[in-house]
Amino acid sequence: MKDTVREHVSEVIAVALATVLVIAAFVVPYLHLGIVTPLVHAGPARIGMFADAAPIFGWWNAHIGWGTAPAVALGVAAVRWGPALAERLRWPGLVAATWATSAAWAFALAMVDGWERGFARRLTDPNEYLRQVASITDIAAALRNFARRIPDFQPDSWITHVSGHPPGALLTFVWLDRLGLGGGAWAAAFVLLTGSSAAVAVIVTVRAVAGEPTARRAAPFVAVAPTAIWVAVSADGYFAAVAAWGLALLALAIHGRGARTWVAAAAAGLLLGWAVYLNYGLALLALPVLALLVTAPTVGAAVRVLGTAVTMAAMIALAFWMAGFWWYDGYLAVQHRYWQGIASDRPFQYWGWANLASVVCAIGLGSVAGVGRAFSARPLRARAGLPLLVLAALGAMLLADLSMLSKAEVERIWLPFSIWLTAAPALTAPHSHRWWLALNVIGALLLNHVILTNW
Repeated sequence: MKDTVREHVSEVIAVALATVLVIAAFVVPYLHLGIVTPLVHAGPARIGMFADAAPIFGWWNAHIGWGTAPAVALGVAAVRWGPALAERLRWPGLVAATWATSAAWAFALAMVDGWERGFARRLTDPNEYLRQVASITDIAAALRNFARRIPDFQPDSWITHVSGHPPGALLTFVWLDRLGLGGGAWAAAFVLLTGSSAAVAVIVTVRAVAGEPTARRAAPFVAVAPTAIWVAVSADGYFAAVAAWGLALLALAIHGRGARTWVAAAAAGLLLGWAVYLNYGLALLALPVLALLVTAPTVGAAVRVLGTAVTMAAMIALAFWMAGFWWYDGYLAVQHRYWQGIASDRPFQYWGWANLASVVCAIGLGSVAGVGRAFSARPLRARAGLPLLVLAALGAMLLADLSMLSKAEVERIWLPFSIWLTAAPALTAPHSHRWWLALNVIGALLLNHVILTNW
C-alpha cells in the first residue's frame, strides 16, 4: 500500500512540476526579464516571426479546420474504447490498429490547418529539403562537396534544413523525386506513413523488453500521442521512425532466439547507422541502445547482437566515406553554421529550460505522469525495460539540451526520443489510463487549435 501511494505521489508531483514549467515558459516571454527571453537583439517583427508562441514554434491563431471533427472523434474514441480494445485485439490486429490510428490522428491534426497549409505545402517551405532537390543533378558530386557547402554566406551554401543535417535526409527526398514521387503532397504522404509507423515500433519494442501486457497498455497512448502534431509533415517524423525501428529490431534481436536474431541485429545496425546520417543528434541513440543492452538475458547475447549491429552500422559510415562525406567533418561544419544563424539570438537562459516545456507539450501531461513512475527504484533495480528506455530517452534529450545545439523547435527535433516517453503511461495504474489518455488528447487538440504550428 505504501509503495502504491508513493507511486501516485510521484505522478502528481511530476504533473504539477510539468504544468508549472509549461505555464512559466509561455508567460516569461511577456515579462521582459532581460536575457531570459526567447530572442535577443530582435525587434517585434522578428519576435513575431520566430517566437510569437514560444516555447512552441508557431503563431497564436485560434482556428478550426477540416480536420477538427475527425480529430475530436478519434480522440474521443481512443479515450472511450482504446484501452479495452488494446486488451482484446489479437496482437497482429493491435499492431495494424495502432498504425492506422496513429496515421489517421496525425493526418486529422494536420488537416486542422487545411490541405495546403497543413499538409501539401508544409515541406515546400524555402528552408526545407524539397527546395534543394531540383539542384541535385549529380548525387556523387553533392556528397563530395556536402561538408564544404554547410557554412552560410557562400555562393553555393545549402539551404537551412539541408545544411543542418547529414546528407541522408536530402538523399531521401532526392530518391523520392527520382521515383516520380516529387512535390509536397508526396513528400508529406511519405513522412506521414513512415512517421506514424513509429508508434508500432514503440509497442513492438515495449513488448520485447517488458512483455505483451505492458505493450498493450501503452498502445492507446502511443497511437494518439500529441507528438503527432509534428510527426505528420515534419521530416523529423521520418527520422523518428527510422530510429524507432532500429531500436525495435535491436530489442527483438536481444530477446529473440535462433537465426532470426542475427537478421534482426543486422537490420537494426543498418537502420541505426542510416539514422545517424539523417540527423547528427541521433548519435545520442547510444543511450537507448545501452538501455536495451542492459535488458539482455545474458552478457553474451548483448555482445553478439551489439557486434553484429555495429558492424552493419559501420558499413553505412564506410559507404558515405567512400562517396566523399565524413560524418565528423559535417558535424563540425554544422556547429559553425548553427551559430551563424538565429541560434546566436536564442539565449540559453530561456531555452535551457523552456525546451523541456516544449517536450511536455509534445508528449502530454498523461505521459509526464508515466515518466514520474519511471524513476521508481524497484523496477530500475530489476532492469525493467520500459523505465530504462524512458530514462534513456530523457537522458538523451537532456544531453542535447546541455549541448546548447538545440535551442527551440525541439517539439519536432527531439521526436526520435520524445516518442518513447509517450509509452510511459503504461507504467501507471490501469484504472487511471482513461484519465491520462483524455488529458493527452485534450492537450493535443487545444495546442493544435490555438497555435498555428510552423510544422
